[in-house]
Amino acid sequence: MRQAGRYMKEYRAVRKHHSLLEICKQPKLAAEVTITAAEALGVDAAIIFADLLLPFEVMGLKFHFAAGEGPVIEAPLRNASDIRRLHTNRVADLSYVSEAVKLVVGHFGDKLPVIGFCGAPFTLASYMVEGGGSRNYVETKKLMYCSPEAWDELMGKLVAVLSEYAVQQARAGADVIQIFDSWVGCLAPDDYRRYVLPRTTELVHNVRRAGVPVIYFGTDTAVLLPAMKETGAEVIGVDWRIALDDAWASLGHRGAVQGNLDPVALFANWKELRARAEDVLRRAGGRPGHIFNLGHGILPDTPVENVRDLARFVREHSAKAAAVSQ
Repeated sequence: MRQAGRYMKEYRAVRKHHSLLEICKQPKLAAEVTITAAEALGVDAAIIFADLLLPFEVMGLKFHFAAGEGPVIEAPLRNASDIRRLHTNRVADLSYVSEAVKLVVGHFGDKLPVIGFCGAPFTLASYMVEGGGSRNYVETKKLMYCSPEAWDELMGKLVAVLSEYAVQQARAGADVIQIFDSWVGCLAPDDYRRYVLPRTTELVHNVRRAGVPVIYFGTDTAVLLPAMKETGAEVIGVDWRIALDDAWASLGHRGAVQGNLDPVALFANWKELRARAEDVLRRAGGRPGHIFNLGHGILPDTPVENVRDLARFVREHSAKAAAVSQ
C-alpha cells in the first residue's frame, strides 16, 4: 500500500518532472514506478500505481491536488440533481490503468503477482460529497439520512463505474483486486449495513465474476469487520487499531486476512520494528491465509531500509515456518 511513494528517492526523481496524475495517465511511467518499488523492496507482490479518485474524471467530476491538503473536489455533490448528472458510460477512458497493469504483468511474468485496485463506493462517495477529506462526514451522512434514494443512486453509479474499471484491470492480468474503503470507519455498524453493505457487496461480486479474488480493506473498522466479511471478499484487510488475532476471530477465521503493522513502526529502530512484526506473525498463529502487510499505506519520510529489512524478515520467517510444517 503506497509501495511507490515519496519515501523513495527513485519516485521523487520521477515526480520532479511529472505530477501524480501525469504518472497515473502515462502507462509506461506508472509501470516504471510500480516495478521499481516492488523490485527495490523485495516484496511478494506489486501493487499498480494509480490514484483512488481517477474514476471521478470519467464521471464528470473535476478535482485537483492542493499542496498540503490532498485532493479537492471542485464542485462537491449536494443533491439529487448533482448526482443525476454523473456519467457512467466513459469508463473506457480509464484504460491507461489497465495498460499499465499489462506492462507490469509482462515484466514480471510468473515471478511476481500484480495487485490492481479501486476505491470503495462509500469512500469515493464521501470524497464527492464532502469535497475532500473530512473529520465528521457531516455532508455525507446528511445525504444518507435525509435523501436515501439519492444516496443509493450515487452508490449505484459508483458501483457501475468501479466494477467495469476493476474488471478492466483483471482482464489486463491483475491477479487480485484490492478495494480501499479508507473512510468507512466513520460509520456505525447499523449505518454500514443499511447504506453501504448492499452496494459494496454488489461491487465485490462483480469483480469476483471476472475470476480474481478480492481484498477489501478499510481503516477504523474493528466493529465493522464481521459485516465487511458479508460482502463475499476472500480477504479482509485489518488496520493496526485491533490485534490481528482478535480481528480474525471476529471473522470466525473464515477466509484470509491482510495486515496489520502500524506504518509508524517503520520509523522505529530495527529491534523495535522486528519485535512488532514478530507480534503480528505470532498472532496469525501459523494459520494459512495471512498476508503480512501494514495496517495502512507507507508514510512519507519512512526509512526505505526499514521497509526492505521488514520484507526480508517476513519472507525468511515464512520460509522457516513452511520448512517446519513439512
